[in-house]
Amino acid sequence: MRGTTPSPVRAPRPAPSVAPEAPRSAPAVGPDPASAARSALRPKLILIAADAAALAVSIVVAVAIFERWDPTAAQSSEQLGWAAVVALPVWIALFANQRLYNTRFIGRRIDEFRRIINATLLGTLAVSLVANFANVLLRRSSLVILAVTACLVVTLEREIARRVFLRLRSAGRMVRYVVIAGANPEGRDIAAMLQTEPWLGYEVIGFVDDHAPSREPVPGVPLLGGVADLPGILAEYPNASVIVAASGVESAVTNRLARDLLDQGVHVELSSTLRDISSQRLTVRPLGRFPVVYVEPVTRGGWRAVAKRTFDIVGAAFGLVLTSPIAVVAAVAIKLDSKGPVLFSQTRVGQDSAPFQVLKLRTMVVDAEARLAELLEHNEADGPLFKMEHDPRITRVGRILRATSIDELPQLWNVLRGDMSLVGPRPALPHETEEWDALLTQRLRVKPGITGMWQVNGRSDTSFEDYTRLDLYYVDNWSLATDLAILAKTVPVVLLRQGAR
Repeated sequence: MRGTTPSPVRAPRPAPSVAPEAPRSAPAVGPDPASAARSALRPKLILIAADAAALAVSIVVAVAIFERWDPTAAQSSEQLGWAAVVALPVWIALFANQRLYNTRFIGRRIDEFRRIINATLLGTLAVSLVANFANVLLRRSSLVILAVTACLVVTLEREIARRVFLRLRSAGRMVRYVVIAGANPEGRDIAAMLQTEPWLGYEVIGFVDDHAPSREPVPGVPLLGGVADLPGILAEYPNASVIVAASGVESAVTNRLARDLLDQGVHVELSSTLRDISSQRLTVRPLGRFPVVYVEPVTRGGWRAVAKRTFDIVGAAFGLVLTSPIAVVAAVAIKLDSKGPVLFSQTRVGQDSAPFQVLKLRTMVVDAEARLAELLEHNEADGPLFKMEHDPRITRVGRILRATSIDELPQLWNVLRGDMSLVGPRPALPHETEEWDALLTQRLRVKPGITGMWQVNGRSDTSFEDYTRLDLYYVDNWSLATDLAILAKTVPVVLLRQGAR
């Protein structure tokens, strides 16, 4: 499978370029205080209304399920319904108590789901207490049905809301203005990431740095002054927050800056200086009077390796049986379209640099490899990869097979043989690995996969740097949950034919 096409990069809004010694003028961007407050409050109000609607639906569904569960308990189902309705405001208050309306606490789906479960269980207890106050004893089965239904419905509603908010942020709405303290390489990388990934919901106003040159460290993101100028800058941009690039600001300055900003009610975020380390592996804990970040090691052996291999065997066997009719039709089409074999075999580099023969349905003319040299000048990819949008070696049927990823179905046999995994880095060609540095060679610590993090994140449109970063991120942060998430993302990518050429 080949991957998705990333969202187009949103051009940053213009921001004033102010030298450190220049007097400040009225801000060119950023809402006025009242508008900023309304913008910050509106998503929470929308989410509260959506949660209330989801809980109301949950009550109706739970009552219906309970009536079918026990047709003789009509009165109990009615009592469950009115008690849940009366307790609805309490549930919303419990959602707020569980920080379900604070973005920083629900950035990860797993954190949000855990808080939803906690709030749902407490809400169900509130329903029981409301009924008890009315001298009504609800059946335990009805409360269990209500808790499960509410958990599922609210989780679905929150996922829909998450996707809606991501789309709005990508369109430049519901953004949070931010100043980055530190214009060193780490600070510049953070700014560049926030520019190219608008769905994160940040808009960078500019940098503050005591040692940076007066020029713009990142195109479109000006240097606004030194760290001492932050109070004046934040006065111009109400409700703006600050991200501190930890490696770009001295620790003593960072401590003083954080205290001052927090006293003013400004949100402060501090980078960990660890790039491409999954946040699930990070735990902040005290070490004396120092807060330190503990990085959970990745364990690939033991039962996890057995579970991954078992999943590969079962998934590949099921996939071969399920897709065999498609493969037969594709094979007939290949034979009718052009001369040559149905299958194409090519040497690739596997785990621990072991070579193996990868199998694919043939999508090119038989002398495709011999003709590669004459096309190298038309290569559209950077690094050792070769990419050509209108490659003349691809057959008519081959274009269809590539666009639908059907050509990679025989790799399920490679998975059964143990050469590959269902999920892993892209299997590289030997001549590509010759150009790898020591860092990228680390991707050979795991088996290559049919699909992977690079494949589902814009394969045909990503740079070689992204290719390196995504594959290494997978290797460094591997878990069974990551594999399942990538496989789930693969399905819509294949069906929508995203990123395939």
